[in-house]
Amino acid sequence: MSGKLGVGIGGWTYAPWRGDFYPKGLRQADELRHAASVLTAIEINATYHSLQKPESFARWARETPPGFVFSVKASRLCTNRRVLSDAGPSMARFLGQGLSELGDRLGPILWQFMPNKRFERDDMARFLDLLPVEFAGRPLRHVLEPRHDSFAAPEFIDLCRERGVAICASDHESYPLIRTSTSDFVYARLMRLREDELTGYPPNALAIWADRLSDAAAGRDLFVFFIGAGEVGKVRAPAAAQAFLDILGCAPPVSPSAG
Repeated sequence: MSGKLGVGIGGWTYAPWRGDFYPKGLRQADELRHAASVLTAIEINATYHSLQKPESFARWARETPPGFVFSVKASRLCTNRRVLSDAGPSMARFLGQGLSELGDRLGPILWQFMPNKRFERDDMARFLDLLPVEFAGRPLRHVLEPRHDSFAAPEFIDLCRERGVAICASDHESYPLIRTSTSDFVYARLMRLREDELTGYPPNALAIWADRLSDAAAGRDLFVFFIGAGEVGKVRAPAAAQAFLDILGCAPPVSPSAG
């Protein structure tokens, strides 16, 4: 593949990773630097639960090397609602919290819907119309993660394609897996991690996903995140991401020195 490749995990603060993914004795303040030295992307989850400070985004950008990418999960106040088209004010607060401080580290914004949220065409169309193509002078890329089977519909795919919005390919036992590409990038969240597998997924399963997603991207940018469903398998997420990078023969960027 010739596009940009971002492969990583959801968040970087998780106690069971210490002494395993994170070397024993590593300061917690240096965990992001370490993660960015062996991965090429991280999905920021804290933004889903609460607003962050602009200084935090700026620090995260400084602590990661050129070429590293942060995907940002949108606030639940934007997506956990009955009428999505009413999300305008919440969306403005989410975007205005300091995302622009990430600079060129800013990757796709993930808009994740509740498992019981059904597809309603008109409301979804109005929600998509709210998504800005740029913010603070920077282009924005958007990806939707529907988690109800009603979204596996041609009308939803057509709406996303018309607006250049990606649909997340979610490998999860309960969520629909929509493999159709609708944007200039491909985004996947692989969530069937198993703690009894050292690399989260069996090696042959990782290889199949690597081939499948590389073919789907076909020269476009590809973002792949290994996410533990709840706490199940989460401890294996970093190893899965590193193994996935190895399969694709892609070395991570060199991390900036600590200090």
